[in-house]
Amino acid sequence: MKLFMVHVGFYDAEVGEGIYESHMNFFIAASNAKSAKKKTFNLEQFKNKKMHIDGIKEISDVEGYKVILEKSSHKNKSKVYSYNESKKL
Repeated sequence: MKLFMVHVGFYDAEVGEGIYESHMNFFIAASNAKSAKKKTFNLEQFKNKKMHIDGIKEISDVEGYKVILEKSSHKNKSKVYSYNESKKL
């Protein structure tokens, strides 16, 4: 498995009357970019917001460190630091 960052765009009628394009990134584990694209298309949030893909980046290393994905039984166990928590770091 490889790690892909899928950069998506969408228009949200609740923000600026829908004239501004918003963006976000999904991190997807897949065997190749085509599979990452397919997985992204199947995400509920992607479908609900009528998102489109602006780009896909394979992430194989970060600042000289190799990225290795290992199968895990844990889901979403990553620590998220809030605005106030991150200010205190």
